[in-house]
Amino acid sequence: MRAALNRWRRRLWRWLFFRMLFAERDPASGALRAASRIAPSTCIEGEAGLQLADHVFIGQFNFLEASAGLRLGEGVQITNFCSLVTHSSQRAQRLLGRAYVGWSGDKPGFKRAPIEIGPYCFIGPHSLIEAGSRLGKGVLVCAYAQVRGEVPDFAIVAGQPAQVVGDVRAGDARWLDTHPECRAHYEAWAGALR
Repeated sequence: MRAALNRWRRRLWRWLFFRMLFAERDPASGALRAASRIAPSTCIEGEAGLQLADHVFIGQFNFLEASAGLRLGEGVQITNFCSLVTHSSQRAQRLLGRAYVGWSGDKPGFKRAPIEIGPYCFIGPHSLIEAGSRLGKGVLVCAYAQVRGEVPDFAIVAGQPAQVVGDVRAGDARWLDTHPECRAHYEAWAGALR
């Protein structure tokens, strides 16, 4: 009896709190993104600064701070436990100490810059994308990576801070050889493989 109640409780909890449904609205434009999904456990601060394309997937327990602008291109996948932050106050807080809260005007050391993630990027679990980062199309961010700055198209990045460790097109070519029926779909967003 107890096991049955526990199973029922878990199913109810998943249905009520962790259920992902298709169709989100782009907070910036109000446009319907019928094929996008955002998990209910994801926290979005500064939602008005979020620009959301369609076919975006944002998994469970992420933190998106979009006050300075966060643009997610078509097909972006953000797995679980990721943080994307468009500002950083840690240096300003250290410099100003207790004066940080009452400081008027620009705070020395405060960083505020938009993040742009190109189409069909994949953000691995427990990753951090810092303010001012720009990821090109098709980028794969490995788990636990700390990304700052520019990341070229199709790069595989890993580490803290993240470094380019490969190119996704090598693996994509092998998959396309195995599944040639996907080539036209792939080339529609990525272009022809060289």
